[in-house]
Amino acid sequence: QVQLVESGGGLVQAGGSLRLSCVASGRTFSSYAAGWIRQAPGKEREFVGATIKSGSSTLYADSVKGRFTISRDNAKNTLYLQMNSLNVEDTAVYYCAADQSLHSIVVVSPASWGQGTQVTVSS
Repeated sequence: QVQLVESGGGLVQAGGSLRLSCVASGRTFSSYAAGWIRQAPGKEREFVGATIKSGSSTLYADSVKGRFTISRDNAKNTLYLQMNSLNVEDTAVYYCAADQSLHSIVVVSPASWGQGTQVTVSS
């Protein structure tokens, strides 16, 4: 398994931006697909987006498409989530996820999870 640690969460006003980071350790990060999953209060965890091992292709949930951007720097073992035009519906705990399979992240069943970082968007 790869260990994942997120950072960058916080409180932001609607319309604002945040960038989350996720640092991986323990295994070769470039061997894993990686992405983000979130859980809003009282709701189930949902897929946000993910990128393949090289980072050359990404996939997003419809709810964040055009507003969120995922990137990775394999040399730094780091995954990023740039979130723009945030709205109150984006309030959630955001989890970094990694798996050998991109599909496992999409179906919210990755082998590795971070501890989560809280993002709160105020109106």
